[in-house]
Amino acid sequence: MSKMNPVVHFEMGYKDRERMVKFYETVFDWKTQSMGPDMGNYVVAQTAETDENRMVQTKGAINGGFYQKTDDPLSQAPSVVVSVEDIQAAIKAVEAAGGKILGGMDQKGEHTLEPQMIPGVGLWISVMDTEGNRFSILQAANN
Repeated sequence: MSKMNPVVHFEMGYKDRERMVKFYETVFDWKTQSMGPDMGNYVVAQTAETDENRMVQTKGAINGGFYQKTDDPLSQAPSVVVSVEDIQAAIKAVEAAGGKILGGMDQKGEHTLEPQMIPGVGLWISVMDTEGNRFSILQAANN
């Protein structure tokens, strides 16, 4: 991990999906796409124009998504997704630097500490830094 790893995505929670979609589409003219129950009712938010591969065309802009908030305090605050070339190396680096692997939910809805494949996107895992901030690491599918 000798090169810089950019923030490529943001995530925020919602209590009411339809209300959240209406807010961001109305206020910022973002385009949203609900992913359905098999993807945890995640909502993808397009904040900038993208190409046919869903890559942002405006330098410095990122897209994001929204997830259903839970009672877990970690679901309450926004987080960012950092792109890495090698998710296993990044996991080891997080742990070596004093961070914690939070994991995620597998296809059966069970908690796991292993990276999860997001179809068409790549391997993803949630982690925590030394200051208690939750964020995610993503190894793009084309890596």
